[in-house]
Amino acid sequence: MGSGSGSWHMEKRNSFRVEPVRDIDHVLENGSLSIIVLGASGDLAKKKTFPALFNLYKQGFLLPEEVHIFGYARTKISDEELRNRIRGYLVRDKGASPKDVEDVTNFLQLIKYVSGSYDGEEGFRLLDKEISDNEISKNSAEGSSRRLFYLALPPSVYPPVCRMIRHYCMNRSDLGGWTRIVVEKPFGKDLDSAEQLSNQIGELFEEPQIYRIDHYLGKELVQNLLVLRFANRFFLPLWNRDNIANVQIVFREDFGTEGRGGYFDEYGIIRDIIQNHLLQVLCLVAMEKPISLKPEHIRDEKVKVLQSVMPIEDDEVVLGQYDGYTDDPTVPDHSNTPTFSTVILRIHNERWEGVPFILKAGKALNSRKAEIRVQFKDVPGDIFKCKRQGRNEFVIRLQPSEAMYMKLTVKQPGLEMSTVQSELDLSYGQRYQGVTIPEAYERLILDTIRGDQQHFVRRDELKAAWEIFTPLLHRIDNGELKPLPYQPGSRGPAEADALLEKAGYVQTHGYIWIPPTL
Repeated sequence: MGSGSGSWHMEKRNSFRVEPVRDIDHVLENGSLSIIVLGASGDLAKKKTFPALFNLYKQGFLLPEEVHIFGYARTKISDEELRNRIRGYLVRDKGASPKDVEDVTNFLQLIKYVSGSYDGEEGFRLLDKEISDNEISKNSAEGSSRRLFYLALPPSVYPPVCRMIRHYCMNRSDLGGWTRIVVEKPFGKDLDSAEQLSNQIGELFEEPQIYRIDHYLGKELVQNLLVLRFANRFFLPLWNRDNIANVQIVFREDFGTEGRGGYFDEYGIIRDIIQNHLLQVLCLVAMEKPISLKPEHIRDEKVKVLQSVMPIEDDEVVLGQYDGYTDDPTVPDHSNTPTFSTVILRIHNERWEGVPFILKAGKALNSRKAEIRVQFKDVPGDIFKCKRQGRNEFVIRLQPSEAMYMKLTVKQPGLEMSTVQSELDLSYGQRYQGVTIPEAYERLILDTIRGDQQHFVRRDELKAAWEIFTPLLHRIDNGELKPLPYQPGSRGPAEADALLEKAGYVQTHGYIWIPPTL
């Protein structure tokens, strides 16, 4: 495919996306592409990794003549058994078109399964042989092919797996090919364990080969943040301590741990959501403009934000645990693990001094959503006496029902001069009808193939994030801070709302944003 044709197709497919259009030839370099999913029989691989690869295949980003996919796990099953396990997650049986069924069948033929242990030479030698045989069958010059290892595995096995890949499955990159690894969170449980993990992987691979995936960085509206902030003139003078009263970054789920209690209890809501997903969003909200869109320039600015965060004060933290959490047989009866937390972070720099960043996450709450809520200060000299109706807010709804809306005060239609809260609304379902917003994993896997690390976590970034939260986490682990009980289906502990009020957040009464219907 020539570069002109590739560029046209890419632009047509991605016309709604905010990232710069890149030529598809960058993905389809010379040499075969082998994608190896380690932990292929697990839930993450079935529910996220393989469906993302299928969607990339369906859109023409993975060409069957160049790509082969390998599953690797301890489970002893055949190629066909793995394909059958995956099939149901790729397309819904009801309403599937003949074309969908054909696409699924063709995609599954690209998948081969290899069984072996995660710390044994034999399995990885066999895996390397299968990859090499496939590369030869696709007429790849030795060393020119590309190998992408996706570790859909618990972090405890990252070190042995990385060691086996390094010793037995590497491509000869000096001839134009490459070997890259993708690792999932959690990257450790605190600063020491994260650094130990980084050291173990860092001894085996260079930083440009390591892709620490945080799927929040692949979400459409998270990727829109830089464009919103730095491509729109009217935000530039407003985005600072002079105009913004507080920023909330919120993650709410309306269900509990649902069978993951044992896993969740090891980590808790801060490690699971706040220290990674919400902190990454904070970086994009608070960072200075990078000198370019090069991945390193963007990540440099994110690290500066993290290094400017002040130590967390205990009186600016509320922890909660929903009633019934310890009924799960996999959870200890006297667990101190929080299922809810509100944490206030303060950034000590010229732009944000005095502005609280409120990070809030919880399970078994009264709604499911993730959003960024930027609340502006009161209008000085309020001649309309409308302060009680609420402040201006800019809200970015990450999920569900992706939207951006700005709450503002307007005149109530009619003969009287009365005011009311309304909104300027960009709801994606209405504005971009018929456009499928890509799953975060699709975008991030494609970035990995392209070698674009912009939306991945760099090692110094990871360290700075753990430095912020490790002292608080150790105090929780030692029982010095206790979670407050709250009812499932509630807003969480009442003390969390009191903390928001203390931080200066003013709740709007009588206004509810309703997603527009088509």
